[in-house]
Amino acid sequence: MQWHPSRWLCGLLCTVAAAAAFAAPPDTTYTVKPGDMLQVSVWKEPELQAPVLVQPDGKFSFPLAGQLDANGKTVAQLQKEIGVRLAHFISDPVVTVSLTQINGNKVYVLGQVQKPGSFVVNPSVDVMQAISMAGGTTPFAALGSIKILRRMAGGSQEALPFNYNDVAHGKDLEQNVILQAGDVVVVP
Repeated sequence: MQWHPSRWLCGLLCTVAAAAAFAAPPDTTYTVKPGDMLQVSVWKEPELQAPVLVQPDGKFSFPLAGQLDANGKTVAQLQKEIGVRLAHFISDPVVTVSLTQINGNKVYVLGQVQKPGSFVVNPSVDVMQAISMAGGTTPFAALGSIKILRRMAGGSQEALPFNYNDVAHGKDLEQNVILQAGDVVVVP
């Protein structure tokens, strides 16, 4: 068989497409958290364009729309809710809400890591990535006894076990969970 550039290009594109499909992250929709910064604007209404900080209780205020609860809502849901509220005052409002700063999605890494502290993360950070953000573990870390502390909806906490060595060697990868806002990774 003779080498042909178009056959090579087709093979390359098929390989890249298959790799991209395999590597695509799961479809997760970010919900707004306290501390996030939103930009809200209403088309043709310059006085209704403002940055909005989501307060610690998950609420924020916007002119004419009043106080809104952002807890557990996506940007699209908030955009729709503001539009419905403004429709009482403005004919067919065109509302745009965008997330300008993700400050509410914090995780905490403490214990035997190089740089313990809180980290603002994108919505899809797992335990290994969080430990890496904290500069990795110290030589004194008990790598088989790491715990992820997670606050549940009712206020109780659960402790998820994490064995660094297993995950580093490709074993029990399901314990390398995606962290949720407020999770605490404890490296004893």
